[in-house]
Amino acid sequence: MTAPAPLVRPFTVSIPDSEIDDVKRRLARTRWPDPETVDDWSQGVRLENARSLVDHWEHGYDWRRLESALNRFPQFLTEIDGLEFHFIHVRSKNPDAMPLVLTHGWPGSIVEFLKLIGPLTDPVSFGGDAADSFDVVVPSLPGFGFSQKPRETGWTVPRIANAWVELMKRLGYTRWAAQGGDWGAVVTTALGAMRPEGLLGIHLNTQYAFPARIPDTLSPEEQYAVETLALYTGDLGGSNHLQRTKPETVGFALADSPAGQAAWIYEKFQSKTDNQGLAEDALGSDDMLDAISLYWFTNSAASSGRIYWENRSSTFAGPKLSLPVAVTVFPKDIPRLPRSWIEDAYSNLIHYGEADRGGHFAALEQPGILVDEIRTGLRTLRS
Repeated sequence: MTAPAPLVRPFTVSIPDSEIDDVKRRLARTRWPDPETVDDWSQGVRLENARSLVDHWEHGYDWRRLESALNRFPQFLTEIDGLEFHFIHVRSKNPDAMPLVLTHGWPGSIVEFLKLIGPLTDPVSFGGDAADSFDVVVPSLPGFGFSQKPRETGWTVPRIANAWVELMKRLGYTRWAAQGGDWGAVVTTALGAMRPEGLLGIHLNTQYAFPARIPDTLSPEEQYAVETLALYTGDLGGSNHLQRTKPETVGFALADSPAGQAAWIYEKFQSKTDNQGLAEDALGSDDMLDAISLYWFTNSAASSGRIYWENRSSTFAGPKLSLPVAVTVFPKDIPRLPRSWIEDAYSNLIHYGEADRGGHFAALEQPGILVDEIRTGLRTLRS
């Protein structure tokens, strides 16, 4: 009699040499568009900057470096609700560690958390206190990275949140916390609204706490939030709008062009990082290409974009939460919410932190600050 397949199976990243050679050949054959007719980024990615990034991808970038970094951590696959999920799972040596699920967004991935795993699971080795230890679980969203691509509709944020509840239960955790930014914060907020058994509290570096109706009279901080939301949904919202309405068309445009995939993600990093003029100031070309390469090698432009389509009715006016919530506001995040609205939305706000630098992609831009904020924000839950 054949033994049943294990619920959780080990996984190793291994991209064939042929695929790495193929992307370099495609990059060498890139057909470039005409240059922009303005001297800024208002028309999108500037040609000279895209050429520079693509040249580095072709001639200087080393995918095997990232592959080795991923494979230094235990990775697994497990099927939940008919879909196979990929995740990293690192247990702390501290038996009293708090289990924590970290959720990425778009154009993020598990890659953005790699610099957080060591300090969170082994704080002593990174100058911290053993009492702040975490067991870390980092899943890839459906259709992202090495998670399976949905073949049917219905993978909404609540369904993803329910999958995370099952994942933590499957790993044996009865008391745990959750953290996220961007779409990861939407999923984490949904977990907070659901309040599943065992969820102690959450940490958000993106807050979905706009009031359902914007007041007529606004403080300067509230006015800034409204203005940055208008910027986010307006001039900076091109990729979001297309993925919300036509993700398959986006997939067709990017699936055959690594340079196109690079430009698509580069523009988002450019517009939402705390940089001095270029996204490379905040992330570095290799960090950006780690993210871009993972999307390319997993051919996930269309499947990842569908999270916008599946949740196209979502807004920044999230649910009121009563469970313990810790937040960190990063100064160059767009939109940036005021403390008044955050306190109104989260009645049990256990920590409010304001970072002195960093933008929307906090885990990539300022991993050290985010680690400190997670430790501080969730510390009271340990008692």
